[in-house]
Amino acid sequence: MTYIVNDKCISCKYTDCVEVCPVDCFYEGENMLVIHPDECIDCGVCEPECPPEAILPDTENGAADWVPFNLEKSSIWPNITERRDPLPDADENLDKANKFKTLFIDKPASQN
Repeated sequence: MTYIVNDKCISCKYTDCVEVCPVDCFYEGENMLVIHPDECIDCGVCEPECPPEAILPDTENGAADWVPFNLEKSSIWPNITERRDPLPDADENLDKANKFKTLFIDKPASQN
């Protein structure tokens, strides 16, 4: 089992999960995070820290479909190891539907 990040993270990018991860397996895109499935130790401490509930074990219904996406993006996006502020419109985008089709930006995070 591994944990994944799904499309609920898009345009929110809360990083409370990053702060508690003991193995630094989160990677940062322009407007979402992903988990490297081979680095995740399945501890689950990140899951309750995610306000939009975008982190799930791959055994949850539909979550296994996100494993290849998380693996692909974590291989090219930069590692994130410290908590940062969420995106400015995070609260407004928290419950939006069709986020992957309408809001996803397929770029690594801008380096600060």
